[in-house]
Amino acid sequence: MNYAQLPKIELHLHLDCSLSYSVVHAIDNTISEEQYQKEFVAPPVCADLRDYLTRAVKGFSLMQTPAQLRLVTLDLLAQLEADQVIYAEIRFAPLLHTQQGLSSAQVVEAVQAALQEGVGRYKVTARLILCTLRHFTEEQSLETALLTRQFFGKGWVAGFDMAGDEAGFGVLAHKKAFALIKESGIPFTVHSGEAAGPGSMWEVIRELAPQRIGHGVRSIEDPTLVQYLLRERIHLEVCPTSNLQTNIFSSMQGHSLGALYSTGVSLSISTDARMITPVTLSSEYHRVAEVFGWGRKEFLNCNLQALQVAFVEEEVRTMLRQRLLLAY
Repeated sequence: MNYAQLPKIELHLHLDCSLSYSVVHAIDNTISEEQYQKEFVAPPVCADLRDYLTRAVKGFSLMQTPAQLRLVTLDLLAQLEADQVIYAEIRFAPLLHTQQGLSSAQVVEAVQAALQEGVGRYKVTARLILCTLRHFTEEQSLETALLTRQFFGKGWVAGFDMAGDEAGFGVLAHKKAFALIKESGIPFTVHSGEAAGPGSMWEVIRELAPQRIGHGVRSIEDPTLVQYLLRERIHLEVCPTSNLQTNIFSSMQGHSLGALYSTGVSLSISTDARMITPVTLSSEYHRVAEVFGWGRKEFLNCNLQALQVAFVEEEVRTMLRQRLLLAY
């Protein structure tokens, strides 16, 4: 089956980790394709998530001016259109893009302007999620939350997230930021159950109470947690090949995706980081189909579940749902 021709929803996608070689070379023409493959793309298996994330620095170091942010945003939208992704939630941490003098607000403005330009050029509907990072201080996290509140509902910013080194940092430094997000009625998701196990997910659930969790694949280790996810209808944003690279599972056959899907837990498939993990959503579908025997029914179900929890207006959700049902 040619999944490249089917429309798809992608909820978990990092802007600063999805630079193609063409845009990297356009920003810095001294970088060869060999260097890109060696330094920007992670090997099939990294030591752990921390090792995997060292490549992210290569991406955001080239995203420090409005012109660079524009090029990277347009490049990602072009990738998404080629992949038949009709709706994407693109996340990034604005504070990482202030190294050459931009304020965090100017960073968001630059990405929003590029998105405005890009959706007129490419057949992709997109929204932005602003990220705090686990290693950020309480002040930095709160600044990101305030920034999210400032831009929420006024352009393209639709939600908030916490990403980064899960094994090295807990959530307590970020509770004030999430309290502000909740008080403001802003949707949010949280990375968890990736570099650390069920205990980390229980901490996130207890302290932050998200309705969406980025990854969450290690929930399979705790049957009580799986039942909780089912009961509370918490959605998992699963990124299969990325999970292999971060050394969570040794093979796709050993990935928890199939088992989690069979329990009825709400989940969807995303690429995570198209630069560090050199995949497309179409290639992920092909690989999942081969390993788990999925077909149109399962992929449609995942896309509809993703759409149900997407941070998007109801009229857009309805339009996208109709497109999915018609195509599948």
